[in-house]
Amino acid sequence: MIEVVRPGPLATVQDLGRPGLAHLGVPHSGAADERALRLANRLVGNPEGAACVEFTFGGGLLRFHKDAWVAVTGAPLPVRIDGRAHGTNAPCHVRRSGVVELGTPTSGLRSYLAVRGGITVDRVLGSRSTDLLSGLGPAPLAPGDRLPTGPMSGLGSITVDVAPAPSPIDTPVLRVLPGPRGDWFTEDAMAALTSAPYRVSPEGNRVGVRLDGPPLARARDGELGSEGMVTGSIQVPPSGLPIIFLADHPTTGGYPVIAVLASASVPDAAQLRPGQRVRFRR
Repeated sequence: MIEVVRPGPLATVQDLGRPGLAHLGVPHSGAADERALRLANRLVGNPEGAACVEFTFGGGLLRFHKDAWVAVTGAPLPVRIDGRAHGTNAPCHVRRSGVVELGTPTSGLRSYLAVRGGITVDRVLGSRSTDLLSGLGPAPLAPGDRLPTGPMSGLGSITVDVAPAPSPIDTPVLRVLPGPRGDWFTEDAMAALTSAPYRVSPEGNRVGVRLDGPPLARARDGELGSEGMVTGSIQVPPSGLPIIFLADHPTTGGYPVIAVLASASVPDAAQLRPGQRVRFRR
């Protein structure tokens, strides 16, 4: 068992989500930054889709009731095991009754803690992920929660001391594919999206990133009927200020989508923090 002493601002259990159920109204959910979750699992010899703990703005404190191997990836932050500093993107051993404490990220927003054997809370519709929008999966972690872990036997070997990680970028550039509702916007709207920087609003969450900046002008009045939405969709409400849909986005929406993030840019969007600037490139 892992005991949650302090969850920080927000900590949830996440794996790779519930794909293939959107036609039933079930969101995909899962890790906001899949790239970081997959890396954390590989570092401790887990299958890439094993459940981890996703921390938003760090701040967590966990007590381990048996020996364990852990790895922390994603937003870089101070990691201490029984008071001793350890690096991120590296497997670390935790002794029985040991305490793992996470500080505040120096950049980025979401960090992932994998434990060898994975977190084995009950599955809901095939996934252990917490979906904040629909309420599926386990509740966000709270002090006193106990997380079961799976057996360490039969897993891959731990063969990497540390994984190289790219340096954080102050103003990341997210690549976009135009459409599918580009005809709902003026010719200048896409140029505006891909020229001036936007600033991340503090109102964002796992559902989406709200942005402040140049409004994107529409060429049509009225609203669309609800249609399917995918992770990375850039939806534009009547205010003209874009919203990037993340892991817990609804399966349908009625505002037009001017563009969709390239899949490789979705993890970068998941690490945007309030007040940070971001640019888009077609």
